[in-house]
Amino acid sequence: MHKQTGYFIFRRFVEIIPLILGVIVINFSLIHLAPGDPAMVLAGEFQAGPEVLQQLREEFGLDKPLYEQFIVYLRKVFTGDLGYSYRYRAPVLRLIMSRLPNTLMLIAVSFVLSFLMGVALAAFASKKPNSLLDNSISSFSMIGYCLPMFWTGMMLLTIFSLRLEWFPSGGMQSLKTEFSGIYSMLDLVRHLFLPTVTFSAFFLAVSYRLTRAKMIEILREDFITTARSKGLTENEVLFRHALKNSLVPVIAVMGLNLGVMVGGSVTIETVFSWPGIGRLMYDSILSRDYPMLLGIFIIVSIGVILANLVADIITVILDPRIEYR
Repeated sequence: MHKQTGYFIFRRFVEIIPLILGVIVINFSLIHLAPGDPAMVLAGEFQAGPEVLQQLREEFGLDKPLYEQFIVYLRKVFTGDLGYSYRYRAPVLRLIMSRLPNTLMLIAVSFVLSFLMGVALAAFASKKPNSLLDNSISSFSMIGYCLPMFWTGMMLLTIFSLRLEWFPSGGMQSLKTEFSGIYSMLDLVRHLFLPTVTFSAFFLAVSYRLTRAKMIEILREDFITTARSKGLTENEVLFRHALKNSLVPVIAVMGLNLGVMVGGSVTIETVFSWPGIGRLMYDSILSRDYPMLLGIFIIVSIGVILANLVADIITVILDPRIEYR
């Protein structure tokens, strides 16, 4: 690995520390920016008496000065204590960790599928820009991008679940029948199919448009003409030279889109009743479970920061010529 690349990776790891600290500060501030007494907000819609409110103030340290409250909160967060959920009557971190793999599965499958399909379609379409194939793919991809994800999900549910009954309407496993082994895996794939298609339809257009634009630009460069003059086949020129150089900006932008995917998971998981972080966030909003909401915000923010860090590292490894200042 190049020395400058190693220095960049080390610097990026150091830079995420203040970012994570900033996320924690924002979480701490949300409670105190809420209108009224924070203890009454934490008590939710229950008619809590003075004794209960005083107990909440003492439990969460709300009777102390603001700077002392922040120090206590910061110490708890760094020791893994994100609070206690009022709705589920359990530690916040344990609940989040139990739902996190489900959300990661949905996002990872959708991200990889949309990225690979978008890049592959763009590579073939860029051979003949503005051709029938290119215009058709561009039109269909933009339709998927423009349609709201909740509407697309509801239409897929109506057609393929309620009418055709090809796929289940929600959840991630069948409740009526217990499966094991390969059948359990197939059952999971059936439940995962519609949410993944809904998610991928939106982000496929992003990877396709970015890759297509960069491919058309690179195919006009002088080194491409040189590669063709050496007798390389069109596929070798396309995939070995043009596509490799096109992926650098695409990976950077798709890394940023991971944050959008995390936000979109709330919609997808709600529509398809997928038991993940997004659904947990939605239920916590309805029940005003503030400790749970703040814990989810911390975990999700750290995940987005780390995802963008990985995208930056991959980008600089693919093209060490990039200068990061």
